[in-house]
Amino acid sequence: MFKKSRSTQIEDPADADARTSMPTKLWSDSLGRSAIRSAQVLLLLALAVAAVYSFIQLKLVVIPVIIALILASALTPLVSLLEKWMSRTLAAIIALLLGVSAFGGIVTVAVVGVQSQFDELVQSVSTGIDEIIAFVENGPLPINQQQIDDARAAIIDFATSSQFGSGALAGVTTVIEVITGIVLGLFVLFFFTKDGPMIWSFLIKPLSPVKHVKADRAGSRAVETLGGYVRGTAIVAFVDAFFIGLALVILQVPLALPLAVIVFIGAFIPIVGATLSGVIAALVALVTVDVTAAIWVLVVVIAVNQLEGNLLQPVVLGKSIKLYALVVLLALTAGTILGGIVGTLLSVPIAAVTWAIIKSWNEPLTATELSHVRERKSASDAKRGSRALDAR
Repeated sequence: MFKKSRSTQIEDPADADARTSMPTKLWSDSLGRSAIRSAQVLLLLALAVAAVYSFIQLKLVVIPVIIALILASALTPLVSLLEKWMSRTLAAIIALLLGVSAFGGIVTVAVVGVQSQFDELVQSVSTGIDEIIAFVENGPLPINQQQIDDARAAIIDFATSSQFGSGALAGVTTVIEVITGIVLGLFVLFFFTKDGPMIWSFLIKPLSPVKHVKADRAGSRAVETLGGYVRGTAIVAFVDAFFIGLALVILQVPLALPLAVIVFIGAFIPIVGATLSGVIAALVALVTVDVTAAIWVLVVVIAVNQLEGNLLQPVVLGKSIKLYALVVLLALTAGTILGGIVGTLLSVPIAAVTWAIIKSWNEPLTATELSHVRERKSASDAKRGSRALDAR
C-alpha cells in the first residue's frame, strides 16, 4: 500500500497576522479598555478592603498610633517654642506632661463633681423618674401600670441573666485593652513629639527627588491640618462647654461640671456631637429639676450651636478643615461603623488630612522646591559616580 502524501499548505501571512492580532484587538477596543479599567478598580477595592480589615484586627495598635499622631501634631507649636530654650527631648517631655496634666485635670473635675453631688443626684433622679412614670400613667399615652411593671421586670431579668454577665466580662476585657492602648499611645506620642520630623524624613528617603519634595510638603501640610483641627476644635468645644455649663449652673441643675465636660468632649464630633451632648444635659435637667429648666437648656444649646456654626468654626478653624457637610456625615457614618465611638472621633480629622494631602500633592512645585529637587538630583548623581569609580 502506498501512503498518501499530504499536500503542504502555505498559510497566508495576512491570516497569520489576523490571528495574532485578534487577542490584542479584544483588549484594545472600548470594551476591552473598560474591562481593564474595571479590573484595576476591583483590585484597588480589594486592597482597600484588606487594609481596612487589617486595621480593624490591629486596632489595639492602629488607634493609639493615629491618636498619638493627631496629638503630636497639636503639640508641635509648643515643642517648637520650648526648643528655643532647651533640647528637643526635654521640650517633648514637658509638652507631654502638660498635655497629660490637662487631660487628668478635666477627668478629675468630672469625677469630683459626680462624687460631691451623688446623693443629691440619686434623690433628684428618683423623684424625676416617679414624676415621669406618673405622667405616663395619667397622660395621653396609652400606657398602663401593668406595661410599666413588665418593662421593669424585663430590665431586672436582663441584669441578672448570663448574657449580662458575659457582657460584663467583655467589659473587663475592654478596660484592659483601653489601658494597654493608653500606655502604648503615650510612648508613641513621646517619640512622635520628639523625633517626628526625623521619622518622616527616614520614611520618604528612598523616593525620587520630585516625589521626595512632594512627600515632604504633604507631611508638613498634614501636620498643619491635624494640629489646626485639634486646637481649633478645642477652642470651639471650650466655648460650647462654658456657655452650656453656665446655663446649667444658673438653673441649678446637678452635675453641671461633669455635663460641661461631656459637652466639651462631644464637641469634637462635628455637626452632631455638641447637639447630642446638649440633649443629654437637657434630659438631666428634666429628670432632676423640671420641664422649664430642660426647655431653657435646649434653648441655650440651640443658641450655642448657631454661634458655633456661623461664627466660631469659620473664624477659629479657618482652613484647617474644608469639607462639604455631606463628606463629613459620610466620614462620621463610616467611622462609627468601623471603629465605634473612637472611629466617630477620628473619622473627620482623617478625612480632612487625606484631602489636604491630595491637594498638596497635586500642587505645582515652587521655586524653592525646584531648587531642592536639583540639589537632590546632583547629590544622587554624585553618589552614583563615586560608586562607579569604586566598582572599577
